[in-house]
Amino acid sequence: MKVPKWRIFVLRIGHRPERDKRLTTHLGLTARALGAQGFWITGLRDPNVIKSIQHVSCQWGHRAFIVQNQESWRKCIQKWKNQDGEVVHLTMYGLHIDDVIPRIRASPCDKLVVVGGPKVPGELFNHADYNVAIGHQPHSEVAALAIFLDRLYQGSSLHFVSDDAELSVEPTAHGKRLQDRTTQKEDKTVQ
Repeated sequence: MKVPKWRIFVLRIGHRPERDKRLTTHLGLTARALGAQGFWITGLRDPNVIKSIQHVSCQWGHRAFIVQNQESWRKCIQKWKNQDGEVVHLTMYGLHIDDVIPRIRASPCDKLVVVGGPKVPGELFNHADYNVAIGHQPHSEVAALAIFLDRLYQGSSLHFVSDDAELSVEPTAHGKRLQDRTTQKEDKTVQ
């Protein structure tokens, strides 16, 4: 993957452990797999989500991927902007991704991509430099994040394999092949 001139962090707001643990975990895994450098969570603390994402980072690489709780989305955004970063809020009410992605990609600023929770506070729309819609229909935050990162990186993040990965997939037309990179043994789990 070509190294971009900016860093990407993803901020998940409003996490509720009893309802959102799978969704928030999938957001973190998507951020890691598609080129972000970190994933921050606001809402109720959930150490299991953080542990799960960190475990995947250890096995599949990208150990430097940062996963943390943040006290407040407002403070997190303000600190990001104070460091000359820009905020991209993914929402179905924003401007269509096709209309704004060239400007976002061309900007040298680090990017904080905000994905909402159960009810996004209206003031978030004013804090964002870009309110971006993947489509103007209800859809999953995970789908929105994946499409946004894919478009931002122009498909290059789909080929990402970390140098520090213990495991990697060996592409095959049939079956499953997993490479244990610590021993260089191929594990043919299913043919």
